[in-house]
Amino acid sequence: MENEADKWLAKIQQEKKGKLKIYIGMSAGVGKSYRMLQEAHSLLRNGVNVKIGYIETHKRKETEVLVEGLPVIPRRKVFYKGKELDELDVQAVLLLEPEVVIIDELAHTNIPGSKNEKRWQDVLDILDAGINVISAINIQHIESINEDVKEITGVEVAERVPDKILQIADEVVNIDLTADELITRLKEGKIYDHTKVQQALQNFFKPEKILQLRELALKEVAGQVERKVDYEVTAKERPWRHEYFLACISSNHEMAQAIIRKTARLASYYNSRWFVLYVQTPRESLEKIPLAAQRHLINNFKSATEMGADVLQVKGSNIAKVIMEVVEERKITTVCIGKPHLNLFQVILRTNVFNQLLKTLSKNDVDLIILS
Repeated sequence: MENEADKWLAKIQQEKKGKLKIYIGMSAGVGKSYRMLQEAHSLLRNGVNVKIGYIETHKRKETEVLVEGLPVIPRRKVFYKGKELDELDVQAVLLLEPEVVIIDELAHTNIPGSKNEKRWQDVLDILDAGINVISAINIQHIESINEDVKEITGVEVAERVPDKILQIADEVVNIDLTADELITRLKEGKIYDHTKVQQALQNFFKPEKILQLRELALKEVAGQVERKVDYEVTAKERPWRHEYFLACISSNHEMAQAIIRKTARLASYYNSRWFVLYVQTPRESLEKIPLAAQRHLINNFKSATEMGADVLQVKGSNIAKVIMEVVEERKITTVCIGKPHLNLFQVILRTNVFNQLLKTLSKNDVDLIILS
């Protein structure tokens, strides 16, 4: 750990703005909190002012032992629905101004009434104050991967982190274990209490599920490294083409969600700016569109914004024409639309300007991706 701590120390001393390091794991129990605490001890031995802002040991003995000897910032006590709960004390972190702060559970939802809804937003505030943060997250909490995880595990994770957090991270480190190693840790009682082991083995901790989650985690971190190489190394040797993605959505809630999520993944891969375009046709005016559809639209806009998109809402009767105008105005390089049965696509086909749209995309060297 000494070598890794030395590298991180060199990095955080380069600039005044806070640096972010994220440990990623395929599931609970791989050792993310353990590694963060190991690094905190190494930094402390190097004379760095490091403090524990929030750590979740889950009563794991090997993790609890590592907390000893580290300076801990007391948690904020909050009463909610008659219970006393603990939260990260952001103000205390800002007032104490440590050089590095350890903040676990990045996807955590704060108690209602907190300044920010999510802990990742607290982390952004702390980084803006020039304080460096080391944090951790499980792969299933990343917004654009959420559906993939749901397909693998059958469980939808409610607490999620937008992809942009990984994009702004200076380092993303994967904590990797084989399925056998993880299941052994589970059976030894190092992840959950012994009473929960059998249930975990029958549900989440099946070898085939762990293998798929492991693949997701490895791909995510590999993608982050590849983007960093492209941006910091390759770009110095050849001209860098800036990619700009445009996700075109309609009021079809589920399709819009899929288009937003998949475009977010593409934009994340290319470390690029992206936009979400919703064209409000006369048939989708506020007087005609159902309230439920309006709420879904607003939620999709919010979700896209949290994932790092700029949301564009344009009124118009000719969707293809609006897309062409946005492509030229925003210098879009890739347009993403839904598969042919999507209303948007049907409207485009009915407008006799689809060929014109394709010509515009071709003229501007723009790719068209039809998402399933």
